[in-house]
Formats: sequence, C-alpha cells, structure tokens
Amino acid sequence: MSVGVRLLGSMILLVSTALALPASAFDANTTFAQGTYVLSGEGSYGERFNREGFSELTDLKLWNVGLRASILPFGVAGPGILRGALEAGLEPLYQRYLDPHSAFWAGLMIVARYHFLTLGRFVPYVEAAGGPGGTDLNVKEIDSNFSFVLWGGAGVSVFLTDTTAVYAGYRYEHNSNAGLATPNRGVDFHAGVFGVSYYFR
Repeated sequence: MSVGVRLLGSMILLVSTALALPASAFDANTTFAQGTYVLSGEGSYGERFNREGFSELTDLKLWNVGLRASILPFGVAGPGILRGALEAGLEPLYQRYLDPHSAFWAGLMIVARYHFLTLGRFVPYVEAAGGPGGTDLNVKEIDSNFSFVLWGGAGVSVFLTDTTAVYAGYRYEHNSNAGLATPNRGVDFHAGVFGVSYYFR
C-alpha cells in the first residue's frame, strides 16, 4: 500500500471523526494562548523516491516514532487566512529503515509548526524540522555513523476537545551527513504521519 493511499485513509478518518463531534464552539484563542505547552506523540511511514533521477538507488522504506514537547511562544496572531499560532519544540526521534537494509537513526529534532486558525476545529498546519543523530545506515548513497534528518510538511489537526487533537499529514524527508563523510548522496523520502497532541498550561 502506497504512502498516498495511507495518507488519504488517515484524512478520511480525521474528517469522519470531526463530523461526529458535538457542535460546541471551539475557542482557538484559549487553546493556542501564549505560553501554552503541547505534548505530542506521533509515528510515520515513508518510502524512498528518486529525486535526482539516479540510474541506481537503494529502495529503502522507513518508519519512525517521536515524542515532541513544545510551547506556543506568541499566542494567536496574523491577519485573515494567515491568523494562526507558532509552535516550537524538541522531539527525540527513533527511525527504523526497512528492506533491503535494516538500520536505524536516533537523534533530537528541533521542530517548528505553524497552525492556521480560521476553520474552527479543523486546524491546518505547515512544519519544518531538523536535527543530528547517530545511525548505522550503510548504503551506497550514505555511509557514516552520524547524519542529519530534515523534513518539511503540511497536514491538518482535528480537535476532539479543546485540549486534545489528532492529526495527519505529509512530510518530505531528507537524510545526509552534510559532507562530513563519503559517500553522501543522501536519501529522500515521501512520508505520511499520524499523531495526537495535548495542549495544557
């Protein structure tokens, strides 16, 4: 099953859940108030793609799990459709590479996520993250015991209550060692992510 099909299934589940929610008002100004903390648990699955069109590449797949601790440093701001809130945090991440090479990456990510707050309990977001970690991935594109994982992505959260949300999204992920060792062609992945967040003060 492709990443796209999994992501579509997750989005359908989120929409179905939201439609079943009670019609009580959702106050984004309270949930996303300045100084609010966010604790999130998430997992993702991804498949390698040939961004640079190489004639040969290692056909990797991956899954990962992470636990993110964040803060909303500014609260709600911005005009019109850009009205939203910035989330900034740290996420210990464990990543496992699958066939044909079983390997791991483990490190600490710095994560920034911007939540768009104009659709009530539906809260779209964009995100970026990066961090260093240790790895034993040994393929022709990258072979070192240290590398950086970077991702950018977008998705949507659905608030089940004023403090609890589930979310699903897409990530473009890149793993390389920044030229600190050779080889370093790096590896790129399309990934789908699913998680749960709890907001508290």
